[in-house]
Amino acid sequence: MRRTFSFASFSHARRGNALIGAGAMFALGLAAGAALRPSSHGTATVEAAFAAADRDAPAPAETPIAHRLDPAIAYPAEVLRVIDGDTFQARVRVWPGLDVDTKVRLRGVDAAELHARCAGELAQAQAARTALETILADGGVAISRVGIDKYGGRIDAAVSTRNTADVSAALLKGGYARSYDGGKRGSWCG
Repeated sequence: MRRTFSFASFSHARRGNALIGAGAMFALGLAAGAALRPSSHGTATVEAAFAAADRDAPAPAETPIAHRLDPAIAYPAEVLRVIDGDTFQARVRVWPGLDVDTKVRLRGVDAAELHARCAGELAQAQAARTALETILADGGVAISRVGIDKYGGRIDAAVSTRNTADVSAALLKGGYARSYDGGKRGSWCG
């Protein structure tokens, strides 16, 4: 049985803190996927997708769950749509048979916004979105080093594809984005 959850279903105003609950559920799914080993009876694809580093030295119980997630795990993701030059919507396989629909923001980069303040920013935003669509079209998309983004309803992650080991670095190298550390973003105009 395959279950799919979507954060969009929690966006109605009368649902209160349901979005926070959904975020917690996603984090717990990632933690479960990171903490448990897949069965040795699974397919080779599942084992490869959920392969993790040596787990003989688990983190102490008092370590927060977010710090216990194994950054070596790459969660397979199906791209549903590209939103802009640094964000896309995906169906992420957090555990065999359990998928979560979420928005994924590329870690460490900022691309111009499509809701531009000037013509130059709009042109840059469209170019960045096209570049991201092209890179993700390679297939074999995976996310790793997953964290909670500062804006609700999406996660922050390192992204790779079949042909691109680091999508953020590829966008930086192509001039479609600039480095971003989570602080105040600079203007793309002027």
